[in-house]
Order: sequence, then C-alpha cells, then structure tokens
Amino acid sequence: MAKTLLLTDQHHKPLSGVVVELLDGDMIKVVPSEVAVMDQVGKRFAPRLLAISKGQSVRFPNSDDIRHHVYSFSQAKSFELKLYAGTPKKPIIFEQSGIVVLGCNIHDSMVGYIYVANHPHVYISNDKGLVELPDFTQDYTVWHETQVGDINQREQHQWSARKQQQITIITTLAPLPRNTFGEVFKEHHGH
Repeated sequence: MAKTLLLTDQHHKPLSGVVVELLDGDMIKVVPSEVAVMDQVGKRFAPRLLAISKGQSVRFPNSDDIRHHVYSFSQAKSFELKLYAGTPKKPIIFEQSGIVVLGCNIHDSMVGYIYVANHPHVYISNDKGLVELPDFTQDYTVWHETQVGDINQREQHQWSARKQQQITIITTLAPLPRNTFGEVFKEHHGH
C-alpha cells in the first residue's frame, strides 16, 4: 500500500516540482545504466527539473534550430558545453550528489535544474503537489527551486507512524518576474 505525500507552500497551495528523496535504504551502489536527457526546446530546458542518481550520465541534445551554450557553476558539477547545435558526442557524468543549476550563456532566461540523488528512491511532485511513496517510507528530504535558503539545502522530515497520508510545507520565495541563470546563481550563492 502506497503512502501519499502532499507538498504545499507556506500559503497551503500545492507545490509542483518538489523533489522527495527517501533516506531509507543504502546509498546508491549500482549506477543506473540509462542515460538521462536534458533537452533544449523553445529556448528552455526540457524538463526544467531532472532527478537522477549519483554517477548517472546526462545527454544535452539541442532540439532548437539555434545554438546554445550550456553551463553550470554548481558545487555538485561544474561544466560547460560551448556553443553547439545537435547533440554533443559524450554525455556528462554527474559523480557527486547535490543540486546543479543550469544556464545558457547565449539565452540568459534559460534556467534548469538537475537534482543528483544519493539514494535510489527519488520522486517529483505533480501539478497537485502529490507524490506516491512506497509503504516503507520513514525518513525523507525535500527540495524545491524556490525554497527559502541555500539552493543546496535539503530539508529532512520523518513520516508519522501509522499514517498513509502526510502534508509537508515548504517555505518559498515568490519568483521574480525575470528569473535568469545569473540572478538564480547570485540569489542562492551570494555572488
């Protein structure tokens, strides 16, 4: 029987795009062989948020008919894919867990996120703020791109005994009208 987690902001509005990582079980020992994809479509990262396992590879195809220059200054993975069209030859391996903020050096409004998990059970809340979790769920962390505090911070929670449903509230900041990579990076890293 699954457990249902509802994720809301401080105003009790459902919050989509929340990453929930279960802390129950071992750290990832077997790296998924599947290569994840972070595409670029319509001058946006697609998906905007990608959750992968530590050690997993990600391809960055460019499905736009213009060139992109993808990069990240993040502590978990710093890299650069210089101005390109099509798909780079090699995927990028994400060896360290954490949050990777992506930007495009040409299109400042392009911002994306890769959540690199330590544990094998990682979920993302849907448009209704809901996540179905396995019955064995006990301890978990939550992360959201608009959360108050450091972008790398993951808030830990514990599942209440004998409950099949639970609500977790995440305090968020209202997004600014123009949320560019530079603004996101400065906001969370104090530059």
